[in-house]
Amino acid sequence: MGLVGFHASHEQHRPSDLLRYAVLAEAAGFGAVSSSDHFSPWSDRQGESGFAWSWLGAALQATSVPFGVVNAPGQRYHPAIIAQALATLGEMYPGRLWAALGTGEASNEHITGDRWPDKAARQARLGECVDVIRRLLGGEEVSVDGHVRVDRARLWTLPVSQPRLLGAALTVETARWCGGWADGLITVDQDTEQLRRIVDAFREGGGEGRPLVVQVKVAWAPDEATALAGAFDQWRTNVFPSALMADIELVDQFEIAAHHVRPDDLRDSVLVSSEPERHAERLHELLELGVDELYVHQVPQDQAGFIDVYGDKVLPQLREGEGS
Repeated sequence: MGLVGFHASHEQHRPSDLLRYAVLAEAAGFGAVSSSDHFSPWSDRQGESGFAWSWLGAALQATSVPFGVVNAPGQRYHPAIIAQALATLGEMYPGRLWAALGTGEASNEHITGDRWPDKAARQARLGECVDVIRRLLGGEEVSVDGHVRVDRARLWTLPVSQPRLLGAALTVETARWCGGWADGLITVDQDTEQLRRIVDAFREGGGEGRPLVVQVKVAWAPDEATALAGAFDQWRTNVFPSALMADIELVDQFEIAAHHVRPDDLRDSVLVSSEPERHAERLHELLELGVDELYVHQVPQDQAGFIDVYGDKVLPQLREGEGS
C-alpha cells in the first residue's frame, strides 16, 4: 500500500484539537500527516487559523510519523525564515518534514500591505524563493536582489538531511513548471483524466521518477445526508477555480461568492459518502494511477469519528487490496 496520511486543516480546527487528531491518526494507522499553513480561513464557519510552524514542532514531538506542510514563501514569509524553520525542525526531527511550495493566495498574503502580484510574477518570485531556500539549507551565504531581497543570509543551524521541497500545482501549466525544480508534486484529487494530465505535465517538465502526492478531500458521516451537510457547511466557499481562489482577499468576499453554491456542487471536489468501501475504492484508484502518497482531508468537523472509521474499515481494505 502506498502511504496514506491524515491532513490537518488549521482553518477548521483549533491547534490543540489538531494535535490530538494527529496523535489519534497515527494510532489508527495513518502513515503521515500533512498540514495547511494559512493566516485566515475561507469562511466564518471554519473559524480558525493557527500558526502552522509552532504546531509542527509540537506535533513532531508528539508522534513518530513524517509530516508535510504547504507553504507560500515570498510575501507573508521571507524565504530565509522558511529555510531557518525547515532547518531547525530538520535538525530536531531528521528526515520527518517536507514542504510543498506554492505561489499562495491573496487571502493570506494581503496582510503585509504589499501589492498582490499576478500569477506570472508570483511564479517568478517563487522560483527565486526556492533557490534561496535550497542554497541556505545547503550552508551557503546568500544575497539576492530580485523579486525578493536577501542580504548575506546564512543558516548557522542546518538540518541533518535536506528536506524534500515539493511543488504545489492545481493546473497543467504549473505542474509542468514544477517539474523543472521540485523534488515531487502535490496536487488535489479531481477528475481522473485531468489528474492524469497534471501528472503527465509534471513528468514532461522534468519530474519523471519523483514522488507524486495527492490531497483527497472527503466527507464521511454515518449517513449520506449528514456527510453532504457537513461538506456544504465547511467547504462551500472552496469550490471555485484556482484563479479565483487565489485572488479573493477576505472571508466576507468568499461568502458572497458562495451565495449560489448548492450542496450537490460539493461533490465535484469532495468525495461525499457514508460507505467506507467507497472511500477505499477511490484511494485504491489513485494509488493504482501511480500516486505515491495520499493525504485525506475530512472536510466536515467530525475528525475523531472519521479517524476511527478509516482505521477500522478503510485502511485495512487498502492493505488487503495490496496483498491480493
